[in-house]
Amino acid sequence: MPRRRYWLFKSEPSTWSIDDLAAEPGGVAMWDGIRNWQVRNMIRDEIRVGDGVLFYHSGIRQPAAVGVARVVREAYPDPTQFDPRHPGFDPRSSREAPRWLAVDIAFEHRLARPVTLEQMRGVPGLEDLAVLRRGNRLSITPVRAREWRLVLRLADA
Repeated sequence: MPRRRYWLFKSEPSTWSIDDLAAEPGGVAMWDGIRNWQVRNMIRDEIRVGDGVLFYHSGIRQPAAVGVARVVREAYPDPTQFDPRHPGFDPRSSREAPRWLAVDIAFEHRLARPVTLEQMRGVPGLEDLAVLRRGNRLSITPVRAREWRLVLRLADA
């Protein structure tokens, strides 16, 4: 059995928040709209059912990890790429050869306290966390198991 992996999924709460995920039927929703090849490849090749997700609010005054989810459906064609009315429409994509993928995630819980970007910066053991790297704009990044545990510990401290 493959080992569980961990990820940080970033979203601007004005677009899609942890509360939006929690409010979905069964707390399950499609994570769509990925239009970056590197992230698409992670979705296709690495993200698996059962993997843990740190839900991270970005684009706000104090960006922070705010909740935990898990992957419940592996990569499948993102339907928004086919919808000409959707901002994620891609005219170069076809149903026979889709370019973009989505996964489904399920809400598990909100963190007891948000763990801000600033808090993470000062914690030994988190210095390699991708979200802390200058210029990193990827919406999904891998998280090591020890980094996952450290962030969850900070939320409970």
